[in-house]
Amino acid sequence: MTHTIFRGRGGRTLRTAVAVGAATFGLVALSACGEKPTPRATVTVGSDSVSTEAACYEDGEPIGQDRLESCVGDETDTSITVGQGDMLRIGVDPEIAETGWVVFLDEQPVVQNPISKTYRSFSSDGLFAQGGGSAEEAKSVRLTIAETNGEKFYGTWNFKLERETD
Repeated sequence: MTHTIFRGRGGRTLRTAVAVGAATFGLVALSACGEKPTPRATVTVGSDSVSTEAACYEDGEPIGQDRLESCVGDETDTSITVGQGDMLRIGVDPEIAETGWVVFLDEQPVVQNPISKTYRSFSSDGLFAQGGGSAEEAKSVRLTIAETNGEKFYGTWNFKLERETD
């Protein structure tokens, strides 16, 4: 019978060895990753949400003006559909909010002074008008969230907002 194999001291030793092995494997797997994940940003429209890690991030160190310009211009596959009159909610991890963050649309600043909250809501119609001509003409805009203290930039998160078609 197999239950006799796990009785007594030998069974406890086997269970202990398995537990130690599992814990060791978990630590090795975590250390093999090398990098810790970057803070995340999320865009929500109605009940739909998309989230992404940073396009550019140096673990709390400034990224520099040249790199900022290329990061704000980066294309992204992270997209969400936005209808006319929808409210767009942007959420950031608390560590981003602690530093502050601003919003760019198609590389143009929408918010000049850093936001220190973990979320902010915007009218989608206003964003499309700012990002690509009139709200009716714009089919999509690139939204970039940039972590900044007002002097230096620390990371960027990119999204594509696609206009809902009738």
